[in-house]
Amino acid sequence: MQKLMLFVDKMSTWVGQAFSWFIVALTLLISWEVFSRYALDHPHPWAFDVMIMLYGTLFMMAGAYTLAKNSHVRGDVLYGFFPPRLQAGLDLTLYFVFFIPGIVAFVWAGYTYAGESWAINEHSNITAEGPPIYPFKTVIPVAGAMILLQGIVEIIRCIICLKQGDWPSRGEDVQEVDVEKLKEMVHVKDADIAKLDKFVIASEHAEARK
Repeated sequence: MQKLMLFVDKMSTWVGQAFSWFIVALTLLISWEVFSRYALDHPHPWAFDVMIMLYGTLFMMAGAYTLAKNSHVRGDVLYGFFPPRLQAGLDLTLYFVFFIPGIVAFVWAGYTYAGESWAINEHSNITAEGPPIYPFKTVIPVAGAMILLQGIVEIIRCIICLKQGDWPSRGEDVQEVDVEKLKEMVHVKDADIAKLDKFVIASEHAEARK
């Protein structure tokens, strides 16, 4: 079971990292459009639509990745102080009450939405001769299905935590810097940092007197 959960974690991570390159494409597109509009006096009517699609695709396809890394925003003022079993029980309740019904509705509505868009060969009407948007709408059910799959893995994690009393491991990825671990790695103590601060302040005062 652990191998299966880590496999889903890796798949969500791979998809999230792959679609993260869309931010590079979006940055280049915006930069080119600004240059083309103001320097060349040649704006492209389709650029705004494509920017929205790139950002929307990036946002939706990163959902499963964010869930796999337990990085969605939560009001954890008290949650962080709860023991693992209480956290798992609370998460499990919320998954069944809100997450599963919401994501299933999201996938179903997205599937219908995309199907209708393909059926009429829908194009954007924001600008004249707008680009096709049915591929973009297809991303909705695909992203929802991935989030649902990752959510099932998270539900299994909650059940395991309720049984074992501790959270099972997750797939590793880039994490925020742990300052305490960093200080241990470079063999620096708080006292050394305090001495350095005093030295810097003394040096600044000496420079100010000159």
